[in-house]
Amino acid sequence: MPANQRFDALDTLRGIAIVWMAVFHFCYDLNYFGWTRQNFLTDAVWTWQRTVIVSLFLFCAGLGQAVAVQQGQTWPRFWRRWGQVALCALLVTAGSMWMFPQSYIYFGVLHGIAVMLVVVRLTAGWGRWLWGLGALAIAMKFIAAYAHGESTDLGFLNEKAFHWLGLISQKPRTEDYVPILPWLGVMWWGMAAGTWLLQQPKGMPHAPSHAGLSFLGRWSLSFYMLHQPVLLGVLSLVSLLRT
Repeated sequence: MPANQRFDALDTLRGIAIVWMAVFHFCYDLNYFGWTRQNFLTDAVWTWQRTVIVSLFLFCAGLGQAVAVQQGQTWPRFWRRWGQVALCALLVTAGSMWMFPQSYIYFGVLHGIAVMLVVVRLTAGWGRWLWGLGALAIAMKFIAAYAHGESTDLGFLNEKAFHWLGLISQKPRTEDYVPILPWLGVMWWGMAAGTWLLQQPKGMPHAPSHAGLSFLGRWSLSFYMLHQPVLLGVLSLVSLLRT
């Protein structure tokens, strides 16, 4: 496989996730400005959409790591990309502290991805075990819920210092929350699926792709960082003009 070879199907899938996320955030922003009345925390229409969007992102991240390992990505290059993700996570925290001081983002999707990327890269050679590990990571969400119901000794896991693990019984007050468990399982599955596909005689399948979505998929991190400031800026201007 040529080094740095792009897979349009993977970029397109990532592009679908990024566009869906932007539409979701646009609806969220309309609610923030008071122009709609939706409950994004409990309404299944919104909670299930968020689950699918985050799952797509993390599955694609796992697929991407499988491709990177197959292409011989060095650790220095991995850390350069990881540094970009980590820096963006810190910027998200800073921006959310300004907008939502009482519910700022301290372990959102980029924070989770930064940690999970390291774990997935270190376990890249574990082959089929990743399927089982992914299932166990996802099951931990339900195991933890059961354990909290059976014992009060696990209350310390609801403290902020342990929120990154995800073994909670009370959802923390934050605008975005993507803990290691269960979400690491989705990225592990992405890594396992990508590794398996690349080992097939025909390699990664060349599924139908879309040029625009593929382009967005290649620049997903930049799009992620820019779309909300743009949306909020436009809606703020509209709100100002309306008044």
